[in-house]
Amino acid sequence: MKNTQLTDSANDSGAGTLSNYHIKTLMLWSCELKPRSWWTDDFNLIRICVELLHTLADWLNDGRCPHYFISNCNLIQQFVNMYDTQVTANKLMSVTRQWLCEWYVDNYIQKCADERCPDSLLTSLWHPISSEPRGGLDSVVCLQKMVSAVVKIRQDLSPWRTSYNCQMFRNHIIADVSLHSLTLQTCLCWMHQLANADQVLSLFFTAMVSLHVAHKTMQGSLTDEMLDVLAALTYLQLNDVRRCVNARHSSLLSLNQAAVLMKVVANNSRSTVQLIQIELSKAYLHRALRCKDSDRYSIYCLANVYLAVLYYTTGQCDTAIDHCTLVTRSQDHSQCSSHVIQGELLPKIDDQVDSILGLAVFYQYIRAATLNEEQERRHVSVFTTELFAHYLYTKFLSATECQQLPQSSLAEQIRRYRSCVCNSREMFVTDVIAFILASRTRYTATDRELMTDRVKTKSLVIRQLDTSKLVELLQQSAVEYLTTCRELEAPICDSLFHVITTDFKALYAYKCGQYQRCLQLSVRNVRTLISRQMLGVLVYVCPELIQLMDDDIVSLIGLTVLANPPHNKSIFRCAISQLSLSLYLMTQCQIKLRHSVTSLDKTLDDVEFSRTNIVHGCEFDQLVLKFVTKKISR
Repeated sequence: MKNTQLTDSANDSGAGTLSNYHIKTLMLWSCELKPRSWWTDDFNLIRICVELLHTLADWLNDGRCPHYFISNCNLIQQFVNMYDTQVTANKLMSVTRQWLCEWYVDNYIQKCADERCPDSLLTSLWHPISSEPRGGLDSVVCLQKMVSAVVKIRQDLSPWRTSYNCQMFRNHIIADVSLHSLTLQTCLCWMHQLANADQVLSLFFTAMVSLHVAHKTMQGSLTDEMLDVLAALTYLQLNDVRRCVNARHSSLLSLNQAAVLMKVVANNSRSTVQLIQIELSKAYLHRALRCKDSDRYSIYCLANVYLAVLYYTTGQCDTAIDHCTLVTRSQDHSQCSSHVIQGELLPKIDDQVDSILGLAVFYQYIRAATLNEEQERRHVSVFTTELFAHYLYTKFLSATECQQLPQSSLAEQIRRYRSCVCNSREMFVTDVIAFILASRTRYTATDRELMTDRVKTKSLVIRQLDTSKLVELLQQSAVEYLTTCRELEAPICDSLFHVITTDFKALYAYKCGQYQRCLQLSVRNVRTLISRQMLGVLVYVCPELIQLMDDDIVSLIGLTVLANPPHNKSIFRCAISQLSLSLYLMTQCQIKLRHSVTSLDKTLDDVEFSRTNIVHGCEFDQLVLKFVTKKISR
């Protein structure tokens, strides 16, 4: 290495201050050796910057400076004094890696060390080094120690910074979703911004929107706006705002939206998200039937058949039969322009329907091979709407889960089915196979006696959408997303405070009456937090999360707000730690399960220990633990 001398080599290098000489020596040495270490990228950047500055100097000397956006434009013409241009070019050409390294050190590394490292650390690192230079190797070692110390401090602060920033963004999400009127446009904006930002925040937003829609639905009904928000949230290809908004006033577009969702869930497993999509498909079909436009009659039968299939899939056999009856008892099908059921949209009904579709495809293949048909093959995975409604009606009546329902004679239904087939002007091969299978359905001798017709004893109308199942699924889905968020953030924050990952699971288990499951999770959480003497993270109480809690703690929150009303519209009025929440759930479950006094006394000891040694300045935590103490002592 060249022994490069610098004029300001040993100035101001006292203890606790980073020596410019040592840093600059290291930078120059590193530039010449180009080591493969932590500074390689920085020096590559310096090299590129120097080359670009020299290129600019050449352009100034040659009198050419092209515009980046405008062709045949020379920016050098804007200079009035060419002498100034030459001076600028000379200054740029004089820039070397040495000078740029010194500038980089003086303006960044020095400042970073002074701001990030405490004085004690700087003193311990630089005290052995005198004001006189001791050689390049000593400089390298010292600077490596200094940079390593800065990096370590940043790593130590990173979990705090990450946790703080994440909580701040969560608060923004909660405030925007809860306080402001959530629309399809704002939902899509959030989704777009969070998609490339952070997985935890994206999952948290999905959970909060799910809880928000569930909260609004329980207060009133599922509005068109909330329906479109859920559709965009669960299936991103539905995020065409104009199409979603237009579908609110069009029966045909609403039917198409339902078809898209049905196609998504047709071949998927029944996860919580898929079950939500089935409920959304029902909602879109009901909206299609509510529309008052000119297309409502053309899609009437089609929408009812799809609804019958969906209701049967979710175990609501009574409602499924009603929708089939609306089609089979319809007197006029001439207005039904949409008279084909798409087999690819049907969820799993049973093996018989799958066999029908498979036989139809096989029949088409055999026919084409036998007759040497080379023309375009016709799509055969379809059913005629009216005939398929008769088939479903027959199947539902013969199903075990529908036997307890008051029903028309199965024999009479098959007779009507046969009459419909004979009078049908057009049918598919699938209709023929379906009828053959349905006509072979066995029924007992008592079924031959015509019972009171369902239509005569009950006026069939289009029922309103029952949103209770959707609300339950949204809450369940939100808990799954929130649990995933906990699992993702636990490794990051574990060095600072232990994050319990099952607090929302325990909360939801208690809400569903699964007290033994809730007790197991809560006991484990309490033992973990008390052993580490940690509170866990805070759970901010907002209207969306209140629906997961029981009446006692909700009343406690309400009394707290009444006694201490906030000065603004902030929703962050109460926050409860994971430890206090787990102790509360643990106590409630023990009381519900009628545990012994000895077991409750042990829980009381945990409560008193937490109040004395862990929970200090948390007012609402103290209030919750006092309430738990009263519950146990009562």
